[in-house]
This record gives sequence, structure tokens and C-alpha cells, in this order.
Amino acid sequence: MNKNKESHLLKTIKNIKKKPKIWLITGVAGFIGSNLLEYLLNINQRVIGIDNFITGFKSNLDDVRSSLPSKKWKNFKFINGDICNFKDCQKSTFKVDYVLHQAALGSVPRSIEDPLKTHNQNVNGFLNMLIAAKDSGVKSFVYASSSSVYGDHYVLPKVENKTGNLLSPYAATKFINEIYSDIFFRTYSFKSIGLRYFNVFGKRQDPLGSYAAVVPKWIVSMIKKKNIYIFGDGKTTRDFCYINNVIQANILAALNINSKNNGIYNVAAGNQVSLNDLFLAIKNNLKINGYNYNKKPIYKKFRNGDIRYSLASVAKIKKHLQYKTFYSFNKGISDLVPWYINNKFFF
Repeated sequence: MNKNKESHLLKTIKNIKKKPKIWLITGVAGFIGSNLLEYLLNINQRVIGIDNFITGFKSNLDDVRSSLPSKKWKNFKFINGDICNFKDCQKSTFKVDYVLHQAALGSVPRSIEDPLKTHNQNVNGFLNMLIAAKDSGVKSFVYASSSSVYGDHYVLPKVENKTGNLLSPYAATKFINEIYSDIFFRTYSFKSIGLRYFNVFGKRQDPLGSYAAVVPKWIVSMIKKKNIYIFGDGKTTRDFCYINNVIQANILAALNINSKNNGIYNVAAGNQVSLNDLFLAIKNNLKINGYNYNKKPIYKKFRNGDIRYSLASVAKIKKHLQYKTFYSFNKGISDLVPWYINNKFFF
């Protein structure tokens, strides 16, 4: 990263390095959670993590541990627990300064197949965490929302105060999270920030399984010379956001929250990338790294609940939290492809 451009972030990090805080990461064994864990431990923070391993993996925690000096790993305490159990939430938030709530059941298709399970984790579990954090007196509560709450609102770029009809149970659960957070601020003066993630990608993202995200799934499939399936005509777009941008957004949100910036923020790169362009970007980066993929993508019919076009406005988060898109889509893909090549034990 350019140090001149990240002066605000560096200043923020410098301040907490002097006086380390206690952070709670829910879903710590997941993709985003484990990346947040690695970053916080690297800057000498104390971290508590909770996970029930429904979608998280012990291998993610093992990978973080192997990347750190033992003295930094000792600052991490793991709780094998479930946010749907209120006592686990109380235990995890005890004497915590900042909460980064990442635990959830993701995937639009999964929520359509099993809306009750998605609701239990994403709504009941979220409310448990919100109450426990409030009762424990944490300084701030940052949680993962989703770009899916924009639903069928067709105007681009997506701005935080304009949403459409929700298109899936998953989107509904994330919107309910935002409603509860607003109510807790109005009722209890409990401050929180919701981060609407736009198609996050990065290391340790699960490439396997029925609900795997498109970026890691395609990278691994191409490495293995398997077919690539595109739902629709390939012109569907997403605002792909590299994990390093998401880490930055979480840290800035947690440490700069106040009554004026309490609310919802898009977290994205602010660029539109089609699935066809994603396919070519991965293919080209694999070729640079010695892997030639010669198959053409296979097009299938559109999936229920999928949003056709997506592009975020990041004006609000830049203005209020001094967020910057340090990592572009192309930079993220060029860094990520070699990571999967060099870490084949993940798949």
C-alpha cells in the first residue's frame, strides 16, 4: 500500500498499538474472520474469537497460527461456541472493547433452500450478540451486512439510503440486522456500524462445496482443469472487493464510531466487473503463473434470487471513515491466484 495515501489508517493503527485493546471476532474461523484475526494479532491486539465451525474451518485458524510468531498467537483466545446460545454470547463479550461480528450463514441459494436455518443464525444469533455486547458495555459494534439488501433496485451505483424489494431470505435477514441496529441506537444509544459487503474475495475463502463463492471456486476449478459454469449470459456484474479493503473498513469503523457516523456503509472497490471479465482475469493470471486453462465457460440459466447488476458507491464511507480502496479488483486477483497455487492443501 502507498503509505502517504493510508496516513489516516496508519495513525489509527499507531494509536492502538500503543494501548492494545481487546477485540471479539465472531465467525473467527471463517474467511473474513480469520483474515481479521491475522491482521489484529499482527498489530499486537488481544483477540477473542468464537465459532461453531458450521461454515468456518479449523484449518483457517491453523494457517493464521503458522503465519505468526508464537508470542503474537498467545494473544488469541478461542471459544468453541454458537451465537444462537445466549450464554456463549455473554461469555465472549465479557470485558471486550470492540466487536467485529462476522458470523452468519451466507449464500442466497442456501437461504432459499433452508430459510429457517438462515434466520436462526443470522437474525436470532445477531440479536443475541447485540444484546450481549450492549450489556457488556463494548465501545463499538461493527457487523457484516450485505449488498443483497439492495434487492431489485436497478439504479447504479448503489447508495446506502436507496434499496428495492428484497429477493431472498438471506437478504431479508441482513436487512433485519440493520433494523435492529438502528432500533438499539434509538432506544439504548448503543452505537453500531453495518458494513454492506460487495462480493468480498481473498485468501482462505472456501473454494469447495455447494455454496462456494465464485472467485475461489473458479480459481480452483481452473487449476484442476474443470469446467466453469456461468449462470446467465456472463454480463451479470459484481463489485468485487479484495479482503484487505474489508479489513481496513472494519478497523476504521470500530475505532471511529460515534453518534454522527453510526449507521450503514457500503464496502466495495467501486468498480463493476462482469462474470465474463472475471473469467478472463483468472485465466490470464493463471497463465502468468504457469497454468494454461483452455476451456470455454459453459452458460446455464439464471438462478433465482440473483441480482443482475451490482456497483457500489463508496462516497459515504470515504467521507465519514476515511476509507480508501487500496486494492483494486485486478490487484486483488493478481495477489490471490498465486496464493491458491501455493496453498493447494486448502482444496
